[in-house]
Amino acid sequence: MFNKILIANRGEIAVRIIRACKELGIRSVAVYSEADRDAMHTRLADESICIGPAPSPLSYLNIPAIMAAAEVTDSEAIHPGYGFLAENAEFAEIVIESGYTWIGPTPESMRIMGDKVKAKAKMETAGVPLVPGSDGAVGSVDEAKKVAKSTGFPLIIKAASGGGGRGMQIVHSEPALPNAFNKCQSEAAACFGDNTVFIEKFLEEPRHVEVQVLGDTHGNLIHLYERECSMQRNNQKVLEEAPSPSLDEETRQAICAAGLAAAKAVDYVGAGTIEFLVNPDNSFYFMEMNTRIQVEHPVTEWITGVDLIEWQIRVAAGEKLAFTQKQIKIKGHAIECRINAEHPFKFTPSPGTVELYHAPGGRSVRVDSAIYTGYKIPPHYDSMIGKIITHARDRQKCIRRMQRAIDELAIIGVTTNIELHQRLLANPGFQSGKFNIHFLERWLAQMRV
Repeated sequence: MFNKILIANRGEIAVRIIRACKELGIRSVAVYSEADRDAMHTRLADESICIGPAPSPLSYLNIPAIMAAAEVTDSEAIHPGYGFLAENAEFAEIVIESGYTWIGPTPESMRIMGDKVKAKAKMETAGVPLVPGSDGAVGSVDEAKKVAKSTGFPLIIKAASGGGGRGMQIVHSEPALPNAFNKCQSEAAACFGDNTVFIEKFLEEPRHVEVQVLGDTHGNLIHLYERECSMQRNNQKVLEEAPSPSLDEETRQAICAAGLAAAKAVDYVGAGTIEFLVNPDNSFYFMEMNTRIQVEHPVTEWITGVDLIEWQIRVAAGEKLAFTQKQIKIKGHAIECRINAEHPFKFTPSPGTVELYHAPGGRSVRVDSAIYTGYKIPPHYDSMIGKIITHARDRQKCIRRMQRAIDELAIIGVTTNIELHQRLLANPGFQSGKFNIHFLERWLAQMRV
């Protein structure tokens, strides 16, 4: 096992990893920007080191600064968390070539799954269901028109290197195709440094369901069932739950098997997530794979009892998984609400000083956060400041527990999205479990706030 791990991240995920390190008896090193000098992760880690000014490119995305921090602190391994450099295969390669252990999948797996065109080709050979569309990259408007004739409208143009809801254009008719194609290429180049795009049939009323997988370096690979992630706006998740309330047992087994097949196709090691779109008839299609830990990993931990961060570390240290697929059972239901420092309905960021913070408690309530009373939320990073996760024997009990927890949560000094969660949890459509990825945006459009 490692003696010391450097965490190349910030905020609640850095705190989460530090806690896992402490429980494993491993010393932790926090890196921080000048804006994060007083952040929680710098206070909890055994050591902390400044890696640059507030802007991400000069700090949390600054590979030379992170590697220098690892060297001067005698770290043995680097955990990237999520976001920033977590899915950067070049960074992973530099870590490994520099003699450190990368706590994540191989750079090759990351490259394949990080390129949506290559990933689709790999999934096709693995027999994973794919959305109808182009066979590979589409290089011109004329090619796009040919694909459109076979897929029909509506269709979606996607950046091959895209993610986070960016680099996508939905097209409903042929006259709109040229402008949408050029716009998607330009956005892909600007956001990801790669203007490669491809085309898929646009599924109009799907749900977003993802499968958690975990593999070791000894050839063992298991799934930890699925998460429902349809509650989102602008392709950004707001609330997640596990298991999905919409899947019957036959579909659950089929989608989890497809997730395993996808991971096996790239010899996956560590924790990863395969995302699917599920139609109303329960047919499903591969969307992408996230080669890192997910924001919503706690709901899976609740229903399976597996500590995913701990096992990321154990697997990277060469340990075998201590459980088999048959031993992984679903126990109850879990829900996660993302708490953001933003207006609950206008979604404008609200950085500033937290004048008072009171976290909820009680049975089966978990809070993953990095804020405290007096903390100054910087304006330079993502607006998410924490997550509330609840667990109960069934979904309705879990919803009520989350309602109680959200009501107990107090954050004064900055605007948060607490009211959004209060209204959403009370919504009959949400409570029914019968919704798709458009539910939240359509509901918000109808609201008068």
